[in-house]
Amino acid sequence: MPPKNDIESGKLKIGDNWNAISIIALSQNNPLKAIAEFVENSIDAGAKNVTIVRGKQKNDHYIKVIDDGCGIKDFRYVATHIGDSIKRELKRKGGTDIQGEFGIGLLSFWTVGETCTITSMGEDGVVRSMRLVKGNPSYAIRETGTLFGRQGTELIISPVLAGVRSLSGDKIQNFLASELRDRITKSGVRIVILDHASRRELVVEPRKFKGRLIHQLPEIRCPFGELYLELYVAESPQDAVVGLQKRGTRVLSDISRLDYFARPPWDSRQIEGLIDAPFLQLTPGTRDGVVLDEAYESFCVAIAPVEAALNGLLDEQRRAEEEEASRQVLNRVTRAFREAFLHLPTEDYSWLAARTSDARRGARAGADATGNGEGQMTPAAGGEPSGNSGTEASFGEYIPNPLEQKEVQRDFFEYAGPLYKLMIFPASSVLGVGERKKLKAVARDRAGRMVEGDISFEWHIADGDGALEGTDSVYAEYVAPEEPCVATIELKAVQGETLLTASALVTVTADLVKRSAGAGAGIGGAIRRGLPGYTYQKAPGQLWRSRYDMEQSVIVINNAHADFIYASRQPMTKLRYITRLFAKELVLANFPEATKEEILERMVELTLYTEENLK
Repeated sequence: MPPKNDIESGKLKIGDNWNAISIIALSQNNPLKAIAEFVENSIDAGAKNVTIVRGKQKNDHYIKVIDDGCGIKDFRYVATHIGDSIKRELKRKGGTDIQGEFGIGLLSFWTVGETCTITSMGEDGVVRSMRLVKGNPSYAIRETGTLFGRQGTELIISPVLAGVRSLSGDKIQNFLASELRDRITKSGVRIVILDHASRRELVVEPRKFKGRLIHQLPEIRCPFGELYLELYVAESPQDAVVGLQKRGTRVLSDISRLDYFARPPWDSRQIEGLIDAPFLQLTPGTRDGVVLDEAYESFCVAIAPVEAALNGLLDEQRRAEEEEASRQVLNRVTRAFREAFLHLPTEDYSWLAARTSDARRGARAGADATGNGEGQMTPAAGGEPSGNSGTEASFGEYIPNPLEQKEVQRDFFEYAGPLYKLMIFPASSVLGVGERKKLKAVARDRAGRMVEGDISFEWHIADGDGALEGTDSVYAEYVAPEEPCVATIELKAVQGETLLTASALVTVTADLVKRSAGAGAGIGGAIRRGLPGYTYQKAPGQLWRSRYDMEQSVIVINNAHADFIYASRQPMTKLRYITRLFAKELVLANFPEATKEEILERMVELTLYTEENLK
């Protein structure tokens, strides 16, 4: 009995060689990866042309790989040196365009078919073939009596496994285009797929990224070797991934599968491209993973500056997209309110106050809302000039200068078509007795563009008292009587054979309540009425959804509110939600002394006319 302090040592040995070979052969779980391995063997052999044939012979499906490389010089060495590739020795001698190193690639045919037959011409000019059978430890080498007559190798796997028969030529083409992208580019090899089943010939082209190439990335320094990065801002975020490669061969299609890289920007689906790290150690069996050793840790440290730069780039892009989205949302909300105010009394509603130092810009902004064509600004509702020399008015009463409009050359599609729709602005209004109200004919084509010229107008009072001035032009002015009444104004528009009519309602009252100019009246500087912008503020856990910042003239939206998060799942739902927040702030600003019931009634009224026009 040996003493207790003795230590027994030795070397590890394989107890069952065939069992070890079987485990290695079955470790490859992707038949496409196996086909790529055969093509890589051809590239390592210096082939310039590789042909992959997918066909059927005597009811057996087969896959054939033919190349014009240097061929196999010693079949016996290949069969008896599993795990000891001759390519490893070639790499030690300076070979840089060789990928294989484990000597187990040939065994991956087990995941493709039952038998593998390899034919090649030796250095002595004799053509030999070697046959391997799945699950059988034997191999057979023999001279062939067939005419080969060329340099290169021919590999046939037959019959193909039942589950592999669905691998069409397109699938093989797409996989190889990504898997061997850089190897194809650097070696110049031409890979052709002959798919007899579909009677098609497919050429494997290296995959090209469609995004915008990212320049000026930080310099990467790694003690284990050089890194190559080719990264793009993706056009289609759904499919955008960054692949990990080793010497031009893809190791991982998505680097975020590694725990360290399962974070932005690698899993953001906004960056695509590849990272080539030739010094990483692959997992020999599957070759779709890396060993997390010291070289991998150094790789992670070296890539950190690039990660920070990409996150900064994505943040800038995200902010720009949010700003653009906000502008688009604001434009759509503005259009919706613009259409709503064509139907609502301007005396009851006005835009929230918005400061501006350029009255002419304010006038042009209002003109965009109404489409008026005179080079002046009309006074506020009720016919009285406002206290800011015409820079403050109700919605829709700013009128552009037609000379300025003529300076802009319109495209063909911007010219209006024939008359299709007619409205009166405002469609409803409230006046005091004896006051005057200017009305405007709004003529549009089918696409909603303003129709100008070539139209004759006729205004008249269909019901009620009062008088009209300018009954044959775009503008008419209603003069209220000295007694309260409800008047219906009708308008006829004729363009060629097209005749349209529209009507507006004017309520004349003797006890019209004069309300204040609004929330922005006390702000210094020039004031105009306009829809304010909006911004976001994260206030998680707080119940408020929006607030109007009078000083900045913006509506602050709580984007951490549960309702905003829910609405943001769909663009149209988010648009409706923001529109309702604008309506809420508008109602609160215009009816500060209203009861809860009145505010709710106004909300229903405003959202009804606004949401109908959301597009």
